[in-house]
Formats: sequence, structure tokens, C-alpha cells
Amino acid sequence: MIHQMRRAKHQLINFNSELRERSKSVYDSAYRANRSNLEGFKDSCRGERCVIIGNGPSLNRTDLSLLSNEKTFGLNRIYLMAATLGFTPTYHVAVNQLVVEQSRTDLLSLKSPLFTTRSNEKTLGESAHLNYLYERSGPVGFSTDASRGIHVGQTVTFVALQLAYHMGFSTVVLVGVDHSFTTKGPANSTVESRGDDPNHFDPNYFGAGVKWQLPDLPQSEVAYMAAREVFSRAGRRIVDATVDGKLEVFPKLPLAEALLR
Repeated sequence: MIHQMRRAKHQLINFNSELRERSKSVYDSAYRANRSNLEGFKDSCRGERCVIIGNGPSLNRTDLSLLSNEKTFGLNRIYLMAATLGFTPTYHVAVNQLVVEQSRTDLLSLKSPLFTTRSNEKTLGESAHLNYLYERSGPVGFSTDASRGIHVGQTVTFVALQLAYHMGFSTVVLVGVDHSFTTKGPANSTVESRGDDPNHFDPNYFGAGVKWQLPDLPQSEVAYMAAREVFSRAGRRIVDATVDGKLEVFPKLPLAEALLR
């Protein structure tokens, strides 16, 4: 009996060891494939211009028809503006877990390449248009190679800026980055909307019953300043064409003028 128990224990140990090795092999294979995908985007748009489309109310006062022939990054739930935009953003970025969890079906239905963080893999699973980013910890920094990880920096716009750099864009134009919220409260605290959303372009963006996290605008500015520094050192530029935006980190230009340069 004792011999049989020892044998069973030994078999269980071997099984668990084999299972761990198989899991590690699958993970390593997925990691290599995902990193290869991200490396494929490296400098794919060298010297070109792109527009990062934020989600602020100012989008409703922006001539978005000007963007129809531009390469664009759409953020979070920008797809709610599909009819008004009249075009599909070239790339899509969503990293906040609450946003991803509550918008899973919509995000998976997107046709554009979607960039998100590994923390959302359990929610989104595997799909041909998904590109998982490894989130770097520690002090805010700016990653110039997204295949080696990115910093979230308190805002999805900062992630999009790192991706734009990774892809080689020399000019990035920001629109809809209002950097101003009507709803107040402790930074990063989770709240549940009780009515129409006044902080985004659509009252249903974070409408009644939707949970979301309040922004940390000062820390976002720290991240933006890091982006400005890295772009400037490389001879690239970031221009803010947000209508009446409150962000003061980047030089400002009207959108039509920004797209002429």
C-alpha cells in the first residue's frame, strides 16, 4: 500500500512537471509569435504622419472629414463615432481593463489591428487582429520599441504615442485630447456612471451603469513630457490640434494647419 502511494505521488509529480513544461512551451511560443508581430510594425511608417484621435467632447467641434486620408489611431470606444467619422481608424488602442472588459464584444469585432496589454489576454483571448503589449513597471518612461514593452503612463494616448514612435511616424497630431474632466474625485478611483457621460464625445460613452476610473491628469502630463522629450531628441514632433484643449505640453495648431505641414 505504501509502495503504491509513493508510486502515485511520483506519477503526480511527473505529471505536474510535464504540464508546467507544456504550459511554458505554449506561452513561449505565443510570446515569440506576438513579439514577431510587433517587430513587424517597427518603422513600417517611417517618416510619415499620423493622427491620434482622443475621446473628448471637442471631437464634436472638430472637422473630422480632414482625417479621411490620414493614418489614424483610434482609442478605447471611438467606434461609437463610426458614423460621424466616415472612416475606420488605421489602428486601435485600448489598455484599461475596465474598458476592455465592458467593451469586449465591440473590440473583438473591430477590423483594424488592436493593441492592448497582456493583462487583457484572459478577456480577449487570441485573434488575428490582436497585438499584446507587455507593460513595463517602475517609473514612467517612454518605450521606443513596443516589442519590448510599453509604459501605460495613466492614459491610453501615451500608449498610442509609443506605438506611433515604434512605427516610425515623424509627426503625430493629437485631436480630441481635451485633458479636462467634469467628473471629479480621487485619481484612479473606480466610479459607476449614473447618467449621461459629459466627459466624452458621446453621452453613452461611459453611460449609466458603466464603471470607469477617474483620470490622473498631473501624472498624464509627466508621461506626455517624456513623449515630447523623446520625439524632440529624434527630430520628430507632436502637435496638439485639439479644439480648446487644456493640455499645455505640446505646441498647438488648428487641425487644418497641422495637416498642411
